[in-house]
Amino acid sequence: MPLKGFMIDVQGTLIDDKEKKPIAGAIEAVRFLRENRFPYVLVTNNTKQESETFKRYLREQGFVFDDEQYLDPLMVLDRLLPPSSVAAYGSPQFLDVLRKRGYRLDFEHPAAVLVAIREDFTNDDYAHMIELVLNGAKLIGMHETSIYAKHGRRYPGVGAILKMIAFATGKTYDVVGKPSRPFYSEALEKLRKQDSSVIYEEVTMISDDPVGDLMGARAMGMQTVLVLSGKIASLKEVKGIAQESANAVVRDISEWFETIRKGAA
Repeated sequence: MPLKGFMIDVQGTLIDDKEKKPIAGAIEAVRFLRENRFPYVLVTNNTKQESETFKRYLREQGFVFDDEQYLDPLMVLDRLLPPSSVAAYGSPQFLDVLRKRGYRLDFEHPAAVLVAIREDFTNDDYAHMIELVLNGAKLIGMHETSIYAKHGRRYPGVGAILKMIAFATGKTYDVVGKPSRPFYSEALEKLRKQDSSVIYEEVTMISDDPVGDLMGARAMGMQTVLVLSGKIASLKEVKGIAQESANAVVRDISEWFETIRKGAA
């Protein structure tokens, strides 16, 4: 089946995890898709900045895209959980974004426990999450990343934390970012605004996270490409998982871009 659309992860795929600067070939790849009228959407698990702020940053780095070609978890959260009382766990920037969006921080009787990424979670944090969930708060992840890369180290991602809390409490959880169905459904709708005939089986998802992004995308019928420019330093680390989650593995997006460019020539 011919490919019609592309969902492209941002962190670790288009920009590096350390300097947050464009990875070699990333700007050219996005520009090529635009110039050749391929439907595409940049899909990010960014929660530390307001959507408009992060879009502006990416454009300042040289990426060209319309507002309808961008999606992050904050844009999906409002539908699942309108502004209400939440016990939110994540970076100070994330908490500030929530406040600005009308959410009230409540660590006593919240409607939901919101989990985003942070490198210094403690056992006390996990214990507090467990107590709140056992007392009836919904458990919601801003995304479901497997690993969080920071300062040259790799920490448990939000997905790993959600699974731990769910196992400890016997409760289920929802996810608003990748690789949840609500998130990918919204991304597909954005692709369909560019080409109304696009279906999942005609979409390629490109990411550096085989568990947190690609397995969910593949389960929905998409083609998947794993890049080794982000969380995963070597294919040896994830050989078995990569076989399950990725149709192709490339060094970085420039290698994938060369394949697509040659195919379109």
